Amino acid sequence: MPDPTIHILSTRLLARELLDQGMDRGIAIEALSFIETETVIDATLAQHIRRLSRQPIIAVFTSMNAVEAVAQYLPDPHWRIFCIGAATRELVRDHFGEDRIEGTAASALALADLIIRRMERNTLPEVFFFCGDQRRDELPDRLKSASIMVNEIVVYHTRPTPHKIKNSYDGIAFFSPSAVHSFFTINTVPHATVLFAIGTTTAAAIRAYTSNRTIVSAAPEKQALIRQAIDYFQTDNTI
Repeated sequence: MPDPTIHILSTRLLARELLDQGMDRGIAIEALSFIETETVIDATLAQHIRRLSRQPIIAVFTSMNAVEAVAQYLPDPHWRIFCIGAATRELVRDHFGEDRIEGTAASALALADLIIRRMERNTLPEVFFFCGDQRRDELPDRLKSASIMVNEIVVYHTRPTPHKIKNSYDGIAFFSPSAVHSFFTINTVPHATVLFAIGTTTAAAIRAYTSNRTIVSAAPEKQALIRQAIDYFQTDNTI
């Protein structure tokens, strides 16, 4: 196998399968996490979640971390669930069942608009938003503007883990605004480096730090972003 000519940095750990896919096509992918998450569900909050599991609430998830944090306390929730992205949806399905999924969307704002449309006839519109302490404002602000009560339940914390980058990369992949902020606290990037974002909010965070070319994933999931980065460097993008 020839030595790789392209080098990509992933700011999140990846499955060996994705690393191998890159290497098979002459692309070396280095994976290094720039954030850590920690579940913060204590005994009181766990009891509250179990109590909610017996009620027909509308639950909202915009991250896999929130799903994982909550799932261990839910034997069989009587919920209608709205969630974001293919990967989060898959996790919701695995833990709670396909029949619990009320709707999905590609972004937080699109998900909020979907929830608003579905809840127009509710006399007392209310949702329970399970999230992290670094959650974005788009979804709750949009719901509140439509007079929907948002009960935010923080179930995990996000902690930045910045690393000083010494190598040069042709591309860098980012999977959350938190990872973007963590990366740029101690790093800059050459103008020629192409940046890849898993969604529009992550892309906006990147643009706050640099004017480098930024490409948004066609689908909001980890595998899709990395494969898109691989495909990018397999074609002539010098123009």
